[in-house]
Amino acid sequence: MKIFNINFKLAVLVLLVSYGCQDPDELLPSVSRQGLNSITANFEDGRGEFIGYLDTGTDRIVIPVPYYFPVNSTLEVTPDMLSRMRVNANLDDNVTVEPNLLYMDLTTENTITVTDQRKQVRQYTVVGEIRKSSEAFIEDFSLPSLGLSGVVNEDTRTISIISVGEIEPAKAEYRLSAHATIDPDPAAEALDYNEGVELTVTAHDGTQNVYTVQKAVPGKLPYGIRAGSGRIMFAKQLKSDLGITVDNLTGGIAATGEYVVINTRNYESVVIDAKTGERVTSFSLGSVQGSLTNFYSTADASGTILVNNLAPNDGSFKVWKLTSIASAPELMIEWDGGVAIGRKLSVQGSLDADAVITAPIFGSPSRSFARWVVSGGVLTSQVPDIIAVGGLPKGWTTNADVISTSATNPMSDYFVASYSDNQFAWVNGQSNTVRQMLDPLSTNYIQNAVDYIEFNNASFAAINWINSFNWGSADMVWLLDVSSPATFSGDLSAGSVPAVQWASEPNVYGGKSVSPPVVNGNGTGDVALTVSENGYYLYLYFMFTNGYVVGVQFDAIDM
Repeated sequence: MKIFNINFKLAVLVLLVSYGCQDPDELLPSVSRQGLNSITANFEDGRGEFIGYLDTGTDRIVIPVPYYFPVNSTLEVTPDMLSRMRVNANLDDNVTVEPNLLYMDLTTENTITVTDQRKQVRQYTVVGEIRKSSEAFIEDFSLPSLGLSGVVNEDTRTISIISVGEIEPAKAEYRLSAHATIDPDPAAEALDYNEGVELTVTAHDGTQNVYTVQKAVPGKLPYGIRAGSGRIMFAKQLKSDLGITVDNLTGGIAATGEYVVINTRNYESVVIDAKTGERVTSFSLGSVQGSLTNFYSTADASGTILVNNLAPNDGSFKVWKLTSIASAPELMIEWDGGVAIGRKLSVQGSLDADAVITAPIFGSPSRSFARWVVSGGVLTSQVPDIIAVGGLPKGWTTNADVISTSATNPMSDYFVASYSDNQFAWVNGQSNTVRQMLDPLSTNYIQNAVDYIEFNNASFAAINWINSFNWGSADMVWLLDVSSPATFSGDLSAGSVPAVQWASEPNVYGGKSVSPPVVNGNGTGDVALTVSENGYYLYLYFMFTNGYVVGVQFDAIDM
């Protein structure tokens, strides 16, 4: 798919400079000795800015005008448009030009006389010229179906596809210079990039560049993610893009590796591709599907999907598991604890091996959560441990999430995101008291989702901040490096937390930002973190109810 996304003014300037068959004489010297520094032209209506240059070895000033204007449009420039152009000369002090410049017919040669401070006279001939673009560049290249982006090296005319394993043949998305063509067209046919593919780009004027697209096995950073590697893979509106038409009931996402499964209460689960965000399918949960039954959903590290109900509204607390999007729900946990539970559920580890499952208990306020342990693929007890957290000033009522940092040690540290505290808390798992907290966020907005993962010798956490009103600015997600308490301090909203590695733009992905706006009445949303099988990529997914589901890719590539 061809994408033309060029900053207009910059594109015009670059385009014009590159038009000439031979290098023009510089008309804008750092110190002018001829009185005339530059000459520019605009269309009669003021559009455009076209810079003239001296034809080599002559006193002829040529003002190139692009064949299409705007440059990335299909609107041809006609000679009639050049017949009345606004012309402006930049002169040194006490330098004059005759005749006075205002409009010129640039389809013909125009003689101007420049008299400098020493009364020396020089004549120039000014003429316009409609030129086709000579730019033949690949500006961006990716294989979206594989979640891979190419690194373009313009000096060597190479594009490196960073991949550890074999690359399946795939169609590409790319952006070319305006009005350039490419052969073969990698968007039209799936090409094999493992051995290298040559692509010829032809400019509008026939100029050609040949690029080689090839797989590159990258080096890996010793720690963490590469600075600046965060790339939004997709941002899909729940309603218009994915067909989730009901408001306020979408409350959880399960990131399985290949897919992201979006849970909407009493509706089929919607499955999207984890790299492109495209809708793949939907599936029914059968008897588990109900307004209070499939209340929330998440996934473990192996891609097993967990669905839970809301208790005590729907009776005892139940958790079902689905080993794939094609499998039926199996009841895994049933506990009648007589407490309010089920608005959030988190899993650290794999249900096939070892895992710690946590679910906040809600109250007025509450500072407790339930914890189940899976060891060797077996749930150790239907009855959870009830953990009380010390050191939270306000606790929570209906908004909280808790995630363990270990799949094998239930006594490991854990993180709490909650409201009304609105302070992201790092809790000592031995004493169950707050080890450290960030500064409180504005209580106008809600913090109620957290996830944690280890990637490339570092530890990362993701949290959200939700706007439940039709005013104000929030609906943000942060990714933090939580490897050390030393950087776990400061104010997220002020940008003063050293641990922050990435933050979404505020007020872009929530229900308030779709058209028409839909208030996130329940103040719900979710975050999820996964790691690629090859260990080079970290993925962050987040969802704001009534708004968007978004996928972001980070990498540990040493480049």
